[in-house]
Amino acid sequence: QVQLVESGGGLVQAGGSLRLSCAASGSGFSINAMGWYRQAPGKQRELVATITSGGVINQPDSVKGRFSISRDNTKNTVYLQMNSLKPEDTAVYYCKVVIAISTLWYDYWGQGTQVTVSS
Repeated sequence: QVQLVESGGGLVQAGGSLRLSCAASGSGFSINAMGWYRQAPGKQRELVATITSGGVINQPDSVKGRFSISRDNTKNTVYLQMNSLKPEDTAVYYCKVVIAISTLWYDYWGQGTQVTVSS
């Protein structure tokens, strides 16, 4: 059993910052990649950032230089530091982890946390 708990969302003015956290709990698994995705009203869910167990990061150009992803493997936690926020960043942000149980791989999603950036 794997559970993901997200925190850190909220309302912020344009130009402000937020830090999201996602903690994985449970037993009988190991974590490979961790990442963040977002979905705005009327839009498809899109990649924000992913980070592998070895620290390799993947991000789209839309957030490069503004958002940074990191992880603490001792706590099974992934973070998303968001700076210079824009109204276009308003969305529900979802944490995803890729885990291994025995020889099988699974995707697990967090409950989502709302980020709202005002003009």
